[in-house]
Amino acid sequence: MIDTFETYFVESSESHAPTQGLYNEYDASAQRLRDRFHVLRQVMRFGLVGGLNTLIDLLALNGLLLLFPTTSSLLLLAYSALAYSVGAVNSFLLNKYWTFGHRQRTTRRELMRFATTTLLGIGWSSAILWLASNALHLWIVNTTLWANASKVLAIFGTVLISYVGMRLWVFVSKTPKKQELPHAVVSAPGNVPDSHRSLPALVRREDTNEREQHDIGGHEHERVRNRSLSVVLPAYNEEQVIASIVSDVLNVLSRWRMDVEVLVVDDGSTDRTRSIVAALAATHSQVRLITHSTNHGYGAALASGFKAATKDLTLFMDADGQFDIRDLQRFFPYIDEYGAVIGYRIHRRDSWMRKLNAWGWKHLIRLVLGVHVRDIDCAFKLLRNDFLHRYPLETRGAMINAELLYKLKRAGYSYREVGVHHLPRRGGRATGASPRVIARAFRELFIYAREWRREERANSRQKTVTQQHHNSSSISERNTLQ
Repeated sequence: MIDTFETYFVESSESHAPTQGLYNEYDASAQRLRDRFHVLRQVMRFGLVGGLNTLIDLLALNGLLLLFPTTSSLLLLAYSALAYSVGAVNSFLLNKYWTFGHRQRTTRRELMRFATTTLLGIGWSSAILWLASNALHLWIVNTTLWANASKVLAIFGTVLISYVGMRLWVFVSKTPKKQELPHAVVSAPGNVPDSHRSLPALVRREDTNEREQHDIGGHEHERVRNRSLSVVLPAYNEEQVIASIVSDVLNVLSRWRMDVEVLVVDDGSTDRTRSIVAALAATHSQVRLITHSTNHGYGAALASGFKAATKDLTLFMDADGQFDIRDLQRFFPYIDEYGAVIGYRIHRRDSWMRKLNAWGWKHLIRLVLGVHVRDIDCAFKLLRNDFLHRYPLETRGAMINAELLYKLKRAGYSYREVGVHHLPRRGGRATGASPRVIARAFRELFIYAREWRREERANSRQKTVTQQHHNSSSISERNTLQ
């Protein structure tokens, strides 16, 4: 039996952040600044185009009012819709070529998507305008002032719909750009600076009761021993918990006598996560550190881990301490029968807002991709490594769990859902609910869902042609024999 470890950190007067860590912190900050500047520039351009559209919209509306004065709300709606449509032509050209830099040839589908977005904007604008005009009509007597005040309120209500629709649906690349894996550096044991080696100290401690409580039963030993396992731990600024998580994984799986490797993917952390894992890798041959120079996203971290995995099976779990590696023992009985075993959180320890977001995301994925599971983004899944290498994942953000389940389904693999415990977060800061992460997930969903549908239709047509050719060959052979 291998003793469990109690981890503590040796604090010293020496600097805990090596030069490489400082460089990565600067690099990550620079990347975040570039991303924010790009989004800010895009929003500013969209605002300028929107301002020009508003001017055109209001000029058209006032021209109609000047030629055909009215106090009728219904006629005002017709004027507003016509003025909005005039501004839409300007909106399409400037937003396509200037705001979003979409240089591809204009297609019928693009025009249809733009028209749909415009109609939604007109509908939303009309709804707000109707409510505003009826409310303001009681206080504003001047016809022109009443009409323009109502129109301005309606314009503000449609800006968000127009921006989101154009960014995520209308002006996107016809074919998603191939997303290469970020340059990942895999540290080999023993090739670690001395300053990294001295960070954590591990002290052996006997804990027989806990060990016996979570050991796999005797009838499962043979099944587990015949397996090799890669554990992928994506980590971003997890210095408070990463050492205990890695040590816990090593101890539990070593007691099960498994052939195991632990792959920690540091996705551009700006704290001491990388140094801590490097020190563990220096003293434990089963631990491998994979590093990204900057933060590329949750999906990119998983993709790098999957690419580096060398064992038969791959388990990925978050490195924030909210999952218990001992729950894995209930996955092994199903992996021979199913292509994957995926966890769902029995009692999710998250805020109500994150639970609400997860509920909405689950139903959206169900509608768009046809994936029906209890907990799409549960970060505790056991997969076959041959599947991961045969069907490499393309998304690089929080969309990756949905892509994984979709590709399992499309490739004909079955999967089993097993409940796992979800623990309170032990340290660090959750980033999954950040607006930037959510926007990236939606963008990847709309882009790749459309591309995957094209692939499915192409595969379906190919199968039909092949089947027809086979049938024709069979008929010809029968006629020849007759």
